[in-house]
Amino acid sequence: MEYNNKQGSMLLMVVLMMMTMWSCGYSEAKLSRDFYSESCPSLFPAVRRVVQHAVAKERRMAASLLRLFFHDCFVNGCDGSILLDDTSSFVGEKTAGPNNNSVRGFEVIDRIKSKVERLCPGVVSCADILAITARDSVLLLGGPKWGVKLGRRDSTKASFSDANSGVIPPPTSTLNNLINRFKAKGLSTRDMVALSGAHTIGQARCVTFRNRIHNASNIDLSFALSRQMSCPAASGSGDNNEAALDPRSPGRFDLSYYKQLLKHRGLLTSDQVLFNGGSTDSLVVAYGYSLKAFYRDFVRAMIKMGDISPLTGSNGQIRNNCRRPN
Repeated sequence: MEYNNKQGSMLLMVVLMMMTMWSCGYSEAKLSRDFYSESCPSLFPAVRRVVQHAVAKERRMAASLLRLFFHDCFVNGCDGSILLDDTSSFVGEKTAGPNNNSVRGFEVIDRIKSKVERLCPGVVSCADILAITARDSVLLLGGPKWGVKLGRRDSTKASFSDANSGVIPPPTSTLNNLINRFKAKGLSTRDMVALSGAHTIGQARCVTFRNRIHNASNIDLSFALSRQMSCPAASGSGDNNEAALDPRSPGRFDLSYYKQLLKHRGLLTSDQVLFNGGSTDSLVVAYGYSLKAFYRDFVRAMIKMGDISPLTGSNGQIRNNCRRPN
């Protein structure tokens, strides 16, 4: 086959572009469900046993592990950065506003990592462990199962300022704020409403819902009064007292959260705005009456969230200890 000068020049340009991308660490490596099938075949049962033990000891831990994954992915992608302790070169994400005295479960991740390192040293990332524990936590409380995509690598740094930048929606969020912040991460409005359903197993501190239960007009009166008993109006009084985001079945991953919203019993402002005469009302109604629809969209959204800016290929590292870079 003969090439003219123009064809030869174009071919040379393509080859040079490919060489440049690879030399700069460019990688088209993609996440896959069977990433560790050969390198760590016992990974899933090893993780599951630790999560089962932790949730059996404290049922609330399932919600905490699921939340860790969400808060990790929303700050610079699903890279395990939320697990890093502060170092001499950076202040990490743990004490940032959305996480301080809020995110928990780090000791469970430590136990999983220690166990996995004994089985498959230097193979499984902390970022992937977070993804697996999130799935297992949902499953243990009666929720849906899905194939977790794996192959992420770990960040070597974390950023206090990035975690404080507003990428994680606060409990006082308006509907537009929620939609926009999820959209910025490549997640649709449907994804946002489905992922909010994770609050069916969560809890919140009085300081995050005090204003709503004492001042909001779009709240069921009996519900507000019941919450006021442990969360007085005076600031500083009972700030850390906790209440279930879904009081009807707080230990089960079901559609009760949406049913509570239909009755104006959303605990957080950012909960009730999903059903408050806006564009997401129809989705709340759909999920409130169809567990199948909720599970389907929740699974799709969790997989999409796990795809947010992962480190793959030669980027990042496989941390030996989830709390510090190698």
